Amino acid sequence: MRKEHILAIRFSALGDVAMVVPIIWSLARQYPDVRFTVLSRGYARPLFEGMASNVGFMEADLKREYKGLKGLNRLYRRLTAKQFTAIADLHNVLRSEFLRFRFNMGHYRVAHINKHRKGRRQLVSYSNKHLIQQPTSFENYAEVFERLGYPVEINFKSIFPPEGGDTSQLPASLASMLTSPAPLIGIAPFAAHKGKVYPPELMQQVVEQLIEQHPGARLFLFGRGEQEEVWFSQWCQRYKQCVYVHRHTDSLELELILMSHLQVMLSMDSANMHLASLTGIPVISVWGATHPYAGFMGWQQSKENTIQTDLDCRPCSIFGQKACRRGDYACMNSIRPATIVEKINTFIK
Repeated sequence: MRKEHILAIRFSALGDVAMVVPIIWSLARQYPDVRFTVLSRGYARPLFEGMASNVGFMEADLKREYKGLKGLNRLYRRLTAKQFTAIADLHNVLRSEFLRFRFNMGHYRVAHINKHRKGRRQLVSYSNKHLIQQPTSFENYAEVFERLGYPVEINFKSIFPPEGGDTSQLPASLASMLTSPAPLIGIAPFAAHKGKVYPPELMQQVVEQLIEQHPGARLFLFGRGEQEEVWFSQWCQRYKQCVYVHRHTDSLELELILMSHLQVMLSMDSANMHLASLTGIPVISVWGATHPYAGFMGWQQSKENTIQTDLDCRPCSIFGQKACRRGDYACMNSIRPATIVEKINTFIK
């Protein structure tokens, strides 16, 4: 009898793929005789490499090697050679739908995610808004495997042991900073869309207040991009307590190790919220155009640690890409820097 081998498909942004980790981690331990392979983009590989031996990872470059229908057909032929017994489509977009169609034609057991689009539309409706908690991505992912015959009890805590990641792998410049008894605080102040970003001018006040109250603290700045380069460079030049992490390492694996030794992470509704959650540390998340009710809260993060403003127009977007109807982004601009600092202080001893 052929051994059970399940393919889990999830492309998209890093944060979405990160939310698959607790599910696969739990499945691998609950079903040690079943093989699980995650198909995603290459940048997600570090999230799955440290898992149980029955978890594998396959990289698919959809922009070049597997671009278009011809590329997807090549990818399908490559996948069939792996002799999967079931397919879990955790993405449910055109590319994964096409692969799902091919697998269905091949008489595979196939299940796909229910994104509860109707409930999400009502959540962001302008005239008929229903503020109702939607199923989380973790619940939606788990439901797919349950339909394939693998109900899962999610018992994930961290990708690292209780003491955190191995700091000996970090560059000496970073590892030495972790030996200090002073507060170690992570800050990831940017996101893909303006509606999810706390204004940098206000975030600078957060930085200043934290340094004023905790002069010996280390503030680790996470993220890479044009905005990060501009603002992080300024902050690191102005405040010796700030550390621009990307200038010390460009490895996601090492960033995760560093996160696991922080006392708290401050993040937007972004990938870094999910990455830090996977390391088992508390995350304070700031929400603007989006809302935790859409189901994208970080793994095991408390709603008490979310910071958001009650406005009739919120949320106006599931993913934060829509322009502000008011034009003033009050959902972010009305949050006081002191409010964020007070929340961070609850985790600093």
